[in-house]
Formats: sequence, structure tokens, C-alpha cells
Amino acid sequence: MQRAASAAAHLGFRGQALSLVPGRGLSGTQTKIHGRDRVKLMESLVVGDIAELRPNQGTLSLFTNEAGGILDDLIVTNTSEGHLYVVSNAGCRDKDLALMQDKVRELQSRGSDVGLEVVDNALLALQGPTAARVLQAGVADDLRKLPFMTSAVMEVFGVPSCRVTRCGYTGEDGVEISVPVAGAVRLATALLGNPEVKLAGLAARDSLRLEAGLCLYGSDIDEHTTPVEGSLGWTLGRRRRAAMDFPGAAVIVPQLQGKVQRRRVGLTCEGAPMRPHSPILSAEGTVIGAVTSGCPSPCLKRNVAMGYVLSEYSRPGTPLLVQVRRQQQVAVVSKMPFVPTNYYTLK
Repeated sequence: MQRAASAAAHLGFRGQALSLVPGRGLSGTQTKIHGRDRVKLMESLVVGDIAELRPNQGTLSLFTNEAGGILDDLIVTNTSEGHLYVVSNAGCRDKDLALMQDKVRELQSRGSDVGLEVVDNALLALQGPTAARVLQAGVADDLRKLPFMTSAVMEVFGVPSCRVTRCGYTGEDGVEISVPVAGAVRLATALLGNPEVKLAGLAARDSLRLEAGLCLYGSDIDEHTTPVEGSLGWTLGRRRRAAMDFPGAAVIVPQLQGKVQRRRVGLTCEGAPMRPHSPILSAEGTVIGAVTSGCPSPCLKRNVAMGYVLSEYSRPGTPLLVQVRRQQQVAVVSKMPFVPTNYYTLK
């Protein structure tokens, strides 16, 4: 029953129904960075070009260490209210807060004007092709003017001070709503009052993000994976690459032009589903990597996965083998996303 319900919820995202799920790893870690030196603080920790963000524009970025490894993935928004709004993974809350708090203290000791505020809000994700239409009934703002990776503060179904961001980790159109805890149940109830909206758990969200080729921290990327190995080189801002002024730049930037030993790739196969830690082999039977995420795709009706292989085997179309339940089955390196994304952009 649980698998069937998960598949039904999953297909709701891709079809005409909607689903309401927790945002970024249950509730996400939400913080605000204040002060004149807020961009300086954030750019001392992440690979992205935060200074170039327009008011209320956000970007996916990465915390990195000096070895080039990824400490977490996060979304940074340059709000029109004069602070940076940061959402990182709930599972990395303790280390992310410690990382930012330590840097705040360091910069403050040098005279910088910067501060950190932890936001105790809930985070709800309303995802699916008609998400904006359903939400529009409860807001005064024109959501047609809110494209992918932008946000605005508004009242939502009578709950004030909600930050609505046009994003979500499903590959579909939708929003993540940061809502004061006192109004979270009220807002969720209002949304679920629309018969198009259904509750969905993280299993449905996980299959959606995998179809969209999106990484899960701790599975597909971690502190031993560089952005280039993880096929996330696009998160590095051009100015940041040239300046080489982010943690791990001495390791990461040369990888952009040179070769890395391994790369994250997409895989498709028939037969039993590929699961995390399944060995990936060359056609000759040599182990060349491992699966990091995998599941049956409800949309494609075939098995999809991502994992790491030696770079010489990373070209799309390369035939490989994956060992599943002690049996070797044929797999093919495939381009990601497996299912085309449907993010809302202004024409």
C-alpha cells in the first residue's frame, strides 16, 4: 500500500494534481544574514556569486571545505528587505549553523558589520503544474510575476509574513513557503481544502528529484565529493572562479579545465531496480564505481539511478553493468534530467 500510495503521489506532481510536502529535508534550516558585510560573509563560505543576485533572486550554492568537498547544498536569496535568506538541509543543521556562526564571529572580530539570525519557521512545498493557480486564490500578489528562484513576502490564505519562493526539489513548477510556526497548520489545512492538493511524503519527493537529476546530500554528494566530480560545476560563479576566493578553490578550479578521476552520471536499466551502493562495472566486468541513488521511475516505467564512475566511462550512451542482488544486469549511462523539468520562467 505504501509503495502504491507513493507512486500515486509522485504521478500527481507530473500530472494535473498537486502535492504538499515538507521542504528541504523535513523543515530545512532557515537563517537570515544581516549587515553591510552579509555578502562578504556568504561568499567566504560558498562557491556562488552572491553579489550579482538581484533583489529577491536566489541561487543554489554549495558550502565547501578547503579540500574542495561539499559540506552542504543550500539556497541563498538576496531579499529586498536588506538581508540574505538562506535555506540549507535540516539534516546538516548543526554543522551548517556552526560553520556560519564561526565565520560571523571571525568577521565581527575584524570589525565587519554582519550578524546571523536563525528563523524558526516551518517550510511547506506546494508542487505540481497547477501549484501557482491554487496558491493564487490565497494571495494578493500576482504569481505570474514570480519566476523560478525568486521570492516575495506576502500573506497566504490569511497567514501573514510568509516568504513564498518559486522553487522546489521536484523538477516541477511550485513554491516553497516559509511560514511562521503558529500559522503552519492553518496554512496547510487551507491548502488541503482544495481537492487538487494531496499530502505526499519524502518517498514521492525522492523519486521526483531523482527523475529530475537532483542530488541528495549525504547520498549523491558529501564532503568527499567536489562540485566538478558531482557535475555541479555550474554552481561556481564566473567571478568566483577567476578570483579563486572560496574554500577549496585551489582544488576545484583546476578540475574545471583538467580531468577528474570520477564523475556523477545518470543510469537507466531494465530488470531489478538499482539501489545505493550497488557496484557499477565496465562491460568487461571491472568495478568502476557505485550507485548513490536509484529507484523505479513511475513516469518512465523503467529503473533510473545516479552514481559515480571513472571519468572515461561517463559519456552518455556508454554500456555498463550494475550488480543487483548478486546478478549483473545491463545499464546505460544516460543524460540527466531523466524527465524534462518544468520550472516557471518569464517569457
